[in-house]
Amino acid sequence: MSYSDSGNAWRNAGGAHAYDPDLHPELFRGVATRRVFAFLIDMVVISVPVILGYLFIAVFGVITLGIGWALFWLAWPASVIWAIVYYGACIGGPSSATIGMRVMDLELRTWYGASGYFVLGATHAVLFWVTVSFLSPFVVLVGLFNGRRRLLHDFVLGTVVINNSVRAPVPQGARTY
Repeated sequence: MSYSDSGNAWRNAGGAHAYDPDLHPELFRGVATRRVFAFLIDMVVISVPVILGYLFIAVFGVITLGIGWALFWLAWPASVIWAIVYYGACIGGPSSATIGMRVMDLELRTWYGASGYFVLGATHAVLFWVTVSFLSPFVVLVGLFNGRRRLLHDFVLGTVVINNSVRAPVPQGARTY
């Protein structure tokens, strides 16, 4: 169980942002560096099936004397769909994290503390790639100058990535004697 699963424990009194870096800096310690490594791990996870698909099409083309190479036109759209489904399914899953984020012990949450869902994960991936394509240095710099280490697409979507290695303390039960 992480801090984010402990109900309203992380919510501020006035309904403000659920994750306050001033009250709980441990949630954001090392997040920027971990996100970089999580991204690299996710790129490997996404790339392996894509590379295997390209190899299959190449071998299939040789076996069919070139006719199978016509499938190469499907490889690029299939790669994009695979990446979107991967991010959507992982972030929409019970851990609210991709495989890379799980390895690096990170978790994506909404600004008010809710878990991720499929559309949020898919949109997060698409918006990340769009912002990186057009504003690459700015996207990274934004994360260095805010307490929650949010990137540009996190601001737009209202998400925050937290350090999931911080564990919630177990509350003591009331004594009846």
